[in-house]
Amino acid sequence: MDSVIYNDFEFESLGDGIDICISSEHRFGTDAFLLADFASPRNKDMVCDLCSGSGIVALLMIRNFMPKYVAAVEIQQKAVRQLELSKEKSSLDTLEIFGCDLKEYKSSAELDLITCNPPYKLNNTGLKNKDDAVTIARHEILCDITDVCKAAARSLKFGGRLCICNRPERLCDTMIAMKQCGIEPKRLRMVQKTPTSDPWLFLIEGKKGSKPYMKVEAPLFTTSEDGGYSDEMKRIYRL
Repeated sequence: MDSVIYNDFEFESLGDGIDICISSEHRFGTDAFLLADFASPRNKDMVCDLCSGSGIVALLMIRNFMPKYVAAVEIQQKAVRQLELSKEKSSLDTLEIFGCDLKEYKSSAELDLITCNPPYKLNNTGLKNKDDAVTIARHEILCDITDVCKAAARSLKFGGRLCICNRPERLCDTMIAMKQCGIEPKRLRMVQKTPTSDPWLFLIEGKKGSKPYMKVEAPLFTTSEDGGYSDEMKRIYRL
């Protein structure tokens, strides 16, 4: 158990008796809700969330789909402590927390699904935050997309799924990394604010050992014509 005392923890209710511990460095955004919904695990699935951060994707999957087992893998000590507090406060017996480098993680049982909301930016691009924790979450400093795909390939069963969200400019990198690790891209969906705006996020699913064939789904629009949330976002946010 981490003995360090943090002074900026607070809890936010996700509903259904699940509370998430957040901090200034480790919070969550829309992309986490989109990824959890895109992945949609079955209740019999063995699942892992890599680069788990505050644990939001893992907690949303538990809340919405109640998979058999969910592992959360996170390297940053403060985020791991937040995960521990969320698990304790929400009494989540199906959640197991691994405070380790994903490059060293391998599940003891073959997994049906792995999710990852990875660092979006290459290490040598973009402005970096003065906070090391935020920089690690945003930039490929401790891991890159190939490391994510290698970790997934080690633990997924044959036919198991890897679901990732990332920025559109990283789509080529992500698909190449998947294929190099024996995970075939099978499903792709772009996320746009409106039908006329450029995509700001993509959601991709790959399957370990699958044959080539990818379905490109209709875009997900986050905003309605009147400027509010779209019907799909209302469903995802439970509004």
